[in-house]
Amino acid sequence: MAAPVDDMFSRCVDPAKASNCVEARFIDKVKGKGLFAKRPFKKGDTIFIEQPLVSSQFLWNALYKYRGEFGGNSSCKRVYVIYHISAVFTLPCSACEYCLRALETAEENARRLSGRAALNLPHPELCKVRPDRHQACPHCQVMYCSAECRQAAWEQHHRLLCIGSSHHDPDHPLNKLQDAWRSVHYPPETSSIMIMARMVATIKQAQDKERWQRLFSHFCSRTANEEEEIVHKLLGEKFQGQLSLLRNLFTTALYEDRLSQWFTPEGFRSLFSLVGTNGQGIGTSSLSQWVHACDALELPSQQREQLDALIDQLYKDIDKETGDFLNCEGSGLFLLQSSCNHSCAPNAEASFPDNNFLLHLSALSDISPGEEICISYLDGCQRERSRHSRHKILRENYLFVCSCQKCMSQMDDADMTSEEEEEEEEAEGETEGDDMEDEMTDV
Repeated sequence: MAAPVDDMFSRCVDPAKASNCVEARFIDKVKGKGLFAKRPFKKGDTIFIEQPLVSSQFLWNALYKYRGEFGGNSSCKRVYVIYHISAVFTLPCSACEYCLRALETAEENARRLSGRAALNLPHPELCKVRPDRHQACPHCQVMYCSAECRQAAWEQHHRLLCIGSSHHDPDHPLNKLQDAWRSVHYPPETSSIMIMARMVATIKQAQDKERWQRLFSHFCSRTANEEEEIVHKLLGEKFQGQLSLLRNLFTTALYEDRLSQWFTPEGFRSLFSLVGTNGQGIGTSSLSQWVHACDALELPSQQREQLDALIDQLYKDIDKETGDFLNCEGSGLFLLQSSCNHSCAPNAEASFPDNNFLLHLSALSDISPGEEICISYLDGCQRERSRHSRHKILRENYLFVCSCQKCMSQMDDADMTSEEEEEEEEAEGETEGDDMEDEMTDV
């Protein structure tokens, strides 16, 4: 059931403005709905800002607070494999349990990621993280960036999900559920069982339960066969057994008569696929926010050069010490943003510049009234791969064949994945090497 138009904009920071800027409308049975501009946008314009219906930090991220709390040799910090106690990670810090704001200051974050314990960042006033405002749940001790977030979480879902003094009890149903998820969904993480838990808890706590059910039903649009493929992709070859275990633990921890359809094998699979295909990744970073604020400073040319040089060196040190895992990471369900279809040459992108879960949809190019607003489900590197390779990723993860303008223009390209292209190039290189060797032998 499609959500009413007013619901579509209900989580936007400015619903009235958003509804005057864009509209979601049905396209066809293949693409479903899409998001279209109602007014012109210039490159760089913010189209809308939206808060998720629910969101959650990834469970491995939250468990170890991504502060490298494993024992072992500190020179092994870029290892990113199945977690063993002997492995060491210098990964992003913990985040607010409600808005996913990074809880480290920009300076703390920079020191840890770069390995420079004595580093002092200039312009500390540009860091918006306020440790003096952080608050823990008085019952279970999970952390929030502010009293407002703690209260908002309590009112939406945490009153039901708070496990009080049992947060160290491995036999508590919610702890068992989270441990089971971590055991079947290793990093790099792409989803979280806690999104589903918070969906259930939100409805159970809500006064207007029908409205929340209606909002969540907006995302349900997969067939049973598609759901099975999505679940298989998330859990791997043993997905049937893993799914049954997760469903049993999920039911024990959260069962609700009103939502009984979500706890059946078919309903749980549908809920699972909903989160797998609609979940939008969220990355927050106090350091990134500080860097953007520095970029906006108006400084004399010499001071600008010095600040830019410091930031450039900092990122070089971080790349050497830590690698690519810089953000606090999680995912969320965004009602309006979920209407955006994919394009391999998108005209818009989602970002999180406020160091929290607020999604900013921004124009990557000029957009005309009536033009469809498309984002990319692929990252920048994936978009540069061959058409066949892009289609492979999209089929496996989102179950559709892309027919965007870029893909249509490459229809006559060879049907090979980028890996195959690389292998072919390597083989060609080896052949050329052999030929050269033969020529040298002949000489």
